[in-house]
Amino acid sequence: MRPYALLPLVATSLLATPIPSATAQEAAGRAEPAEEVARDSGEGVEGEPSRPVPAMPERLLVDDRRLPPPPLHDDRMSVAIHGEYQLRFRAFRDFRLTPAIGEAGPVTSGRDHELVHWHRFRPAFYYRKNLVIAGEIDIPRGFVAGPTTRAITAARDDRQEREPWLIQPRQLYLQYLTPIGMVKVGQQTSHWGMGILANDGDHPTVFGDYRRGSLVERLLFATRPAGEGSPFVVAAAGDVVFEDPTADLVEGDRAFQGVLALRYEHPRATIGAYGVVRHQERDAQNLPPGHLEHLTVGVADLAASFNLPLDGGYFFGEAEAALIKGQTTFLRSVSQTQSGAKEQVQSFGGAAKLGFVLTAEDAGTIFGRLVVAAEYGYASGDADPYDGTTRRFTFDQNHNVGLVLFDHLLATKTARSATIAADPNLAARPAPGLDLLPSEGAIFGASYLNPTAVIRPMSWLDLELGVVVAQTTADFVDPYRTAVDGSYVNFDGGSATNHDLGVELDAGIEVHYPLTNAFVISGGAEGGLLFPGRAFDDAQGTRLPNQYLLNSKLGVRY
Repeated sequence: MRPYALLPLVATSLLATPIPSATAQEAAGRAEPAEEVARDSGEGVEGEPSRPVPAMPERLLVDDRRLPPPPLHDDRMSVAIHGEYQLRFRAFRDFRLTPAIGEAGPVTSGRDHELVHWHRFRPAFYYRKNLVIAGEIDIPRGFVAGPTTRAITAARDDRQEREPWLIQPRQLYLQYLTPIGMVKVGQQTSHWGMGILANDGDHPTVFGDYRRGSLVERLLFATRPAGEGSPFVVAAAGDVVFEDPTADLVEGDRAFQGVLALRYEHPRATIGAYGVVRHQERDAQNLPPGHLEHLTVGVADLAASFNLPLDGGYFFGEAEAALIKGQTTFLRSVSQTQSGAKEQVQSFGGAAKLGFVLTAEDAGTIFGRLVVAAEYGYASGDADPYDGTTRRFTFDQNHNVGLVLFDHLLATKTARSATIAADPNLAARPAPGLDLLPSEGAIFGASYLNPTAVIRPMSWLDLELGVVVAQTTADFVDPYRTAVDGSYVNFDGGSATNHDLGVELDAGIEVHYPLTNAFVISGGAEGGLLFPGRAFDDAQGTRLPNQYLLNSKLGVRY
């Protein structure tokens, strides 16, 4: 058997901070006073000349009320201690899963609710305007309460036991602005474009929560080669991957990557490209000790964005496209193992978004009172597990689209397939690459349309609406079923030629209330209702019942 899975490579690259002419304070995107925005937009402060409209602040679209870093000075140091604590109670409908060999009767995960939490702590030390030492750690985080299960043990967060006191170190780095560029060294996260591949796991989305992210031990140098005022940025980095969707240094994965990124920055538009070469190896999981598995791939990624001023708002858009090519022995058939042939990796994906935001003023601050956007995404699929080429493209799990289809339903079904494929009753040794089959909530092998709207009648109140319409981009094949009886069927035993994944309706409400200048409390709820498509029919053509997920939220930021 050869699993049907793409190596969901996360090619972390260029830091999102402007280099080096902007300070960390400017990069954080402080809230603009209404008077300043009016002056910049030409609406006028009487008697003063107008100036060009500033770039659209990202907080107008999705604002989690994160507090900015302290003002920086040329002659002093400062310390900032920020963070957040978030608590989530989720309720959802259980659904049928594939039974293991010898397992009789209908099988489900046995789970219909859970309580999870995380505390993300972000201390930082600033010396003048050119030196930053920053850290970030999730302490604690984890699964607090709810039913446990052994049905999806292949998932990264498998819910086999309650683990409320987990710790995840995320960042600890030194950043120094020299006269010719920025040097950054240490454990870091990074974010590129729309975050479909390089995602720091720290960007809020309309629906869903951010989690994990790609962590690398990195040495980065970024500069503006044409001078400090130039819009052109060049960055180069060397990484040892600490943890991402395909590698975990603590578990014995050894992944190295080199990054080269180019970007043009303008208040109205940005466009950039990066290339990544990655080599990864580990002890073979299905061969005797002493054998290694290898992965060598290259990534080409293009990303662009724009924002244009409207009367009382902005028209905006962004896009990203990525191609991954290479070869690996992580995935291979028996014949490939015997002959020494390598699996080819060839996949591509992308996303594009267009929208507009209308602004309003509250207590001297501009906010987005109405945000309407539509996103289309595409990830290549792979209908043939035996042709020697892996074509499945997987987005980063933090690029959230809706709540139910990708984050919950497909995450559980792919984890179940990998779990029972590793059953010792099926094979003495697990098939290579099974650990790459679970989607972990990411978009894979699918195209989707995702219109959303955020209505803010007041700056502290968000009302959210969304729709997801999705279908697979290739026949929807379960590799476990293919291995057992050679049939090309879906994860429920039905026809793999049904591509319709379904339609999802989402809605939410969130309130942000500042307790003091240093504390903001947030609360709310969001829910999704999925009408599954025929891609989830079983062998008898029985439809999967409608699925729902409710997520109640409570948190504080400081």
